[in-house]
Amino acid sequence: MSMTVLLEVQLRSDVSPEDTEAAIRETLAQTRAFTGNESLEVLVDDADASRVVVVERWTTAADHDAYVAWRGTPEGAASALAAVIAAPPVTRTFDRSIALG
Repeated sequence: MSMTVLLEVQLRSDVSPEDTEAAIRETLAQTRAFTGNESLEVLVDDADASRVVVVERWTTAADHDAYVAWRGTPEGAASALAAVIAAPPVTRTFDRSIALG
């Protein structure tokens, strides 16, 4: 069963939008290439462009867990993204849904 992850990120206001977007693209290119990643989307808050939510879809929770473990290694460190975020991201995971109809 697939799962959805919401990653809420507060971006630094002292970094240019171009540099911020480049860091996001670089980091998420690695995420997109990781085994089990089905899709990614970055949503920008209408009221505050320094707040974004990354919507990730994973084939299984185990795939996401492997990805998180990889991000914790030196080769998986998201240093480009770390340079543009203002606070630790908040991660919410959803592996169950309610059928509507």
